[in-house]
Amino acid sequence: MAKRDFYEILGISKGASAAEIKKAYRKKAIEFHPDKNPDDKEAEAKFKEAAEAYEILSDENKKARYDQYGHQAFENGGGGYGGGGMNMDDIFSQFGDIFGGGGFGGGFGGGFGGGQRRAKGSNLRIRVKLTLEEVANGVEKKVKVKRKVQAPGTTYKTCPTCQGSGQVTRIANTILGRMQTSAPCNDCGGAGQTIDKKPSDADAQGLKVSEETVSIKIPAGVVDGMQLKVSGKGNEAPGNGISGDLIVVIEEEQHDRLKREGDNLHYDLYVSFPDAVLGTSKEIDTVTGKVRIKIEAGTQSGKILRLRGKGIPSINGYGKGDLLVHVNVWTPKTLNKQQKEFFEAMQDDEHFDPKPESSDKSFFEKVKDMFS
Repeated sequence: MAKRDFYEILGISKGASAAEIKKAYRKKAIEFHPDKNPDDKEAEAKFKEAAEAYEILSDENKKARYDQYGHQAFENGGGGYGGGGMNMDDIFSQFGDIFGGGGFGGGFGGGFGGGQRRAKGSNLRIRVKLTLEEVANGVEKKVKVKRKVQAPGTTYKTCPTCQGSGQVTRIANTILGRMQTSAPCNDCGGAGQTIDKKPSDADAQGLKVSEETVSIKIPAGVVDGMQLKVSGKGNEAPGNGISGDLIVVIEEEQHDRLKREGDNLHYDLYVSFPDAVLGTSKEIDTVTGKVRIKIEAGTQSGKILRLRGKGIPSINGYGKGDLLVHVNVWTPKTLNKQQKEFFEAMQDDEHFDPKPESSDKSFFEKVKDMFS
């Protein structure tokens, strides 16, 4: 089933401010919160759906990618959100700040603020260089990543302060009577456990640096600067925490002959004066290999040949761009005596007089056609 529009899920317009996005999400989260809708699978699905929408729209970079490419920007390895795979711990730990750190004000039995908190490891960021051919065809890259993992031999014990609940309860006397409040345990950070034993080469959290080879599936059509996410391949968190993510920043290498413009490619083809007059065929580069094209007799300099579907696939999955071959007739700069005499004799020949026809479009018309 096709995913719903994120703006539609939160009931906001594309021009909504960050504050309006936050307010809309809070409203939806309260409406569909599991504590308010016990054993209601539909409400739980909508709760996760709203969290998924907020995760993207609350992040300036992710929002920009979504506005440009839609859901396709985060699919097929595109990263960005957890989708239906988000669990409640993910949502509670990632978006608890939306409610000011105090849950729902105690109205729903703890909500985001109550219970054990699962720490999340920090994200890692790497840059991956891609050739134009790899961008056009998609590729699987294997990269070595140094990430923090739990050191072998590290053990944990129940936090003695909160007895594993992750919360400490305080009772205060006020003019309204005795008030009970709960807050995350400072000793364990709300995780409910602390380190029992750790090897000497581990840090204070029981983690150590380890090198791992990570496979990254990069879809066709990515653009320079796009960020993909490999879930769970960032630094691990201590205890029962959630691993961070690996953020992959795409860096597109320049091609020797092809220039990219969106999904279209441009190729400058230089032909000699005799070839332009008599016609010929030329072999040119494309992102799927070399192809041979025909140059008709009498081809004018500046003519654009469009090879449909020989460009870059759309990241949205809607077809491919074109390859635009710009024909440039090369005028010789030096001539020998015999060649010079030939062209001098042709200066007054009517066949060499410029006679543009209606089919010979102006430069501006050609530019207009390129973008039509």
